Amino acid sequence: MTVAEIIASVLVVLATISIVAATILQLRAPNALTRANLLGPLVVIAFPLLVMAKLVQSWSTTGFVINDVLRAIIAIAAVWIIASVATFVMGRALHGVTYVDKQA
Repeated sequence: MTVAEIIASVLVVLATISIVAATILQLRAPNALTRANLLGPLVVIAFPLLVMAKLVQSWSTTGFVINDVLRAIIAIAAVWIIASVATFVMGRALHGVTYVDKQA
């Protein structure tokens, strides 16, 4: 087993721990707004770890390819942008449903 494979395995294990922890926290969350906010660790931590693990693993087989690095950076940045907007929209929608405006 090469060093790159060990690093990739450690990254996958860390991502799995993050996914399991976020899943357990979502099951224990008291309301839908908290559950929507708990999607953050999955997107911010687990997905980039899995992308980096794939990148490190591909380096061990094909060597360093700048195209793969650029695609990984674009994928991570895109998922962060999309997830932040989606979490904001879900939070606003859930807040509008669960919050009673006293002025109305």
